Amino acid sequence: MERELPKKVGIMGGTFDPIHIGHLLLAQQACAQFALDKVLFMPSSQPPHKDTRQVTSAVHRQAMTKLAVQGNSRFIYSDLELLRTGTTYTSDTLTELHTRYPDTIFHFIMGADSLFAVDSWHEPEKIFQQAVILAANRMEVPKEEIKRQIEYLRRRFSGQVCLIDMPDIAISSRDVRKRRKNGLPIRYYVPDSVYEYIMEHQLYIS
Repeated sequence: MERELPKKVGIMGGTFDPIHIGHLLLAQQACAQFALDKVLFMPSSQPPHKDTRQVTSAVHRQAMTKLAVQGNSRFIYSDLELLRTGTTYTSDTLTELHTRYPDTIFHFIMGADSLFAVDSWHEPEKIFQQAVILAANRMEVPKEEIKRQIEYLRRRFSGQVCLIDMPDIAISSRDVRKRRKNGLPIRYYVPDSVYEYIMEHQLYIS
């Protein structure tokens, strides 16, 4: 993790199992639209909503994330959540980041699905107090419905919530794993370096 961070920093969290081009495009658009100086890519250790027995080893997820962000000076790999023991909560991560970097304004980047679930996350009020929420739109969710949810969250938590305006990328980590298991090609779903890593280590074939 960096000793110092610039003024405006985005956070891309998730299991990244595996990281794919949708993650990278979302981070890139957030940088462009909201003038972010950097984006932290932060694989989670023990996500509260997933059975850890079904999550690929942290060693592989960490390696793939590092490979994916190489070559982009705005993208930074962070092991903050992987180093933490127990369940990984976004509210705890933001609290730790604010303690380390009190002068940085953090922007938490999430998909539209998370936008409709974030109020049920652990200590959601702390999330909205400590970060600007940047949410991606999705084609299957009407824009008016997303706007209503944004207004609801703004009122309930007195927080900042903004919509990332980008094309819908119909790719998920689950899709990549399923295609791989079924013997379908995954090239171009993930960066070339990640594709080569998956092939070399024979990931997602069972």
